[in-house]
Amino acid sequence: MPELPEVETVCRGLAARLQGRRLIRVLQRRPDLRFPLPARFAKRLTGRRIERIDRRAKYILVHLDDGQVLICHLGMTGRMLLGTGEPELEIHDHIVFFADGDVTLRFNDARRFGFMDLTTTAKLGKHKLLKGLGPEPLGPDFDGPRLAAALAGKRTPIKAALLDQRVVAGIGNIYASEALFRAGISPRRLARTVQGERAERLARAVTEVLSEAIAAGGSSLRDYVQADGELGYFQHRWQVYEHEGQRCPGCDCEFAATGGIKRIVQAGRASFYCPRRQR
Repeated sequence: MPELPEVETVCRGLAARLQGRRLIRVLQRRPDLRFPLPARFAKRLTGRRIERIDRRAKYILVHLDDGQVLICHLGMTGRMLLGTGEPELEIHDHIVFFADGDVTLRFNDARRFGFMDLTTTAKLGKHKLLKGLGPEPLGPDFDGPRLAAALAGKRTPIKAALLDQRVVAGIGNIYASEALFRAGISPRRLARTVQGERAERLARAVTEVLSEAIAAGGSSLRDYVQADGELGYFQHRWQVYEHEGQRCPGCDCEFAATGGIKRIVQAGRASFYCPRRQR
């Protein structure tokens, strides 16, 4: 499933081509995605100008000139594909947006785990999908003390805590493993013990790994592509994720003793880490 860097990359691609343009036609090819689409969905969007496109956690937010906000989630296989002219539609192209200036946007989702909803700017912060989210890990409100306060008293492993969107918004499985490796913290460590300097290291690692992933266009897994159809490349810079049994890049000389990167399952999700480097 696309994580924060992938969603941010898509947002930037969409903003570059669509901000300031008016939706002249919206083609809705089915009544639902993961959930039913809002009533009169296509009609409510047609004729509206896109004021800006940004992101909250893993949600794409399209702000319109009448105060409406289109909330989009890519799910597991959702793709936003930009083009021009009258596109040759594929079977999984469920919604097609036509904007002035000859710009088209297809939402393609083979498994239909993605979804869209409409709200207003005034109600956005209280929307059921957004109201309980923690701070943005790339925002000014996220740092070591803020992270430590969110983790205080939590008896879950730190890996699970990082995936809790109420603790910090947008972090997924890949980047949680990568950030914990950079910070030298075991995914098994209890979240409540990540305080002081540990929390500072982890907050810095989260920010660094997400920023680097965005610069690389995200990590391309299965169906994820950028809005222009290009693949992301951060998967080539993973240090532990899906590197089970390989040498730890931080302690190569101990490969014989440790067996390299380990894989464990926590709450149904794979975690990758170096048992010597991460404590």
